[in-house]
Amino acid sequence: MEYLELIENNTGDMVKALQGLLRHRSVASPEAGEMPFGRGVHEAFQYMLDLAVSDGFEVENIDNYGGHIQFGGYTFDEEGEIISESEEVVGVLVHLDVVPEGGGWDFPPYGAEISDGKIFGRGAMDNKGPAVASYFAMKVLKDAGFAPEKKVRLILGLDEETEWKGMERYLQKTKAPSLGFAPDAGFPVIHAEKGILVFELAKKMGKETAKGLELRSFRGGNAANMVADHARAVVMDKRAGAYEKIKAKAAEYREESKRRINVKGIGKSLEITAHGISSHGAAPENGLNAISVMMEFLGKVSFANDDVNEFVRFYNEHIGFETDGTRMGCGLSDEVSGKLVLNVGMIDMGSEAARLTLNIRYPVTQSDDAVFAGMAPAVNRYNLGIVRHKHHKPIYFPADAPLVSTLMDVYRRHTGDYESQAAVIGGGTYARAAGNMVAFGAVFPGDEDLAHKKNEYIEIDRMVLMAKIYADAIYELTKPE
Repeated sequence: MEYLELIENNTGDMVKALQGLLRHRSVASPEAGEMPFGRGVHEAFQYMLDLAVSDGFEVENIDNYGGHIQFGGYTFDEEGEIISESEEVVGVLVHLDVVPEGGGWDFPPYGAEISDGKIFGRGAMDNKGPAVASYFAMKVLKDAGFAPEKKVRLILGLDEETEWKGMERYLQKTKAPSLGFAPDAGFPVIHAEKGILVFELAKKMGKETAKGLELRSFRGGNAANMVADHARAVVMDKRAGAYEKIKAKAAEYREESKRRINVKGIGKSLEITAHGISSHGAAPENGLNAISVMMEFLGKVSFANDDVNEFVRFYNEHIGFETDGTRMGCGLSDEVSGKLVLNVGMIDMGSEAARLTLNIRYPVTQSDDAVFAGMAPAVNRYNLGIVRHKHHKPIYFPADAPLVSTLMDVYRRHTGDYESQAAVIGGGTYARAAGNMVAFGAVFPGDEDLAHKKNEYIEIDRMVLMAKIYADAIYELTKPE
């Protein structure tokens, strides 16, 4: 097929395009006016639209909340005039925003450096690399003269890692795709995605009733859907020798747990830092939560404020390092999608209040009501409030559904992998936003999932293979009957 050969010829341009996109720090942030998700996201969005215009695609920008790159879906007469337009749309949903970079990188997170056949940068796999591969899949089809009967749209989301407000606005103002895929998970095909909840557990702190150790602040984590790789607490105690006792406890904790926790004086206070290992919130077992490390250590000291002690006790009794919600009372599971997944993403705690941000992925046959009902005894016992932020219902397609079967066939044709089967994930993709869509790629079986981790990269050879798979998938979903 000519368009597959064109992908090899376009490898250099594909790499260059991805490098340009990676250099934009597109972490979504509030900003009034014409850039609703901040300057970095807006510039990444404009970069893709400009690239598409230069390559002859149709583009549409929906109020800077999102947009698409499109071709095909027209019938022409002998003079080349349009005589009809298809109502059907095959969508490829990607996102250009990224999670914060975190620390510990060996390469500049926005430098797009190439080393050992890999392009390094935040978003290289989640989701800019697959977005560029999808774009070039469309480009080679167009350049090869393929005329799809349906419209093909590369839909550019801008706040997938946060609130999905952009996709909500986009779908309010444009027709949702008839079918399609989101290249934002794993191969071969994701036929089900767990439900997602993001919420806070909040508690007001009463005043200290005695003199002693005070918690001035405790903050950790970067985002709800990331395992926190750092946490920092500042405490104060005016009693003689108090800090030496805490330092001794820290040394003992390090020795026993083999976890990283450090203590040092800052003015009249004491700073405690805990270090973890970041990973995606859908697979917290692959990381080490620094908030849990800090909470375990703080449980070994006693604060003057009983409410602080109680919140620390709640955390260690009902969450700790557990990631399936059992001790919280919401350890749900089903045959299709397995166990619930619980991740602690962020904490902001001080002398007046505590706010703990949780990210839960619940089984596809369960509901958000079942999750909150399960947590109720523990939440009520400790007099905690729940502040709900986000809920995405699960999606589920039978493994033999036509869309799933078509994409499985394409994947197998290009990889020779007939053993891997359609899978279920805890991650949430834009596939659930538009209906009749599934996640398709981009992590290959056996490859490390680098989403939300330091030193994120995409292998150039893998990106080329992705583009071939996506080009063939678009062809199969839009070719003349």
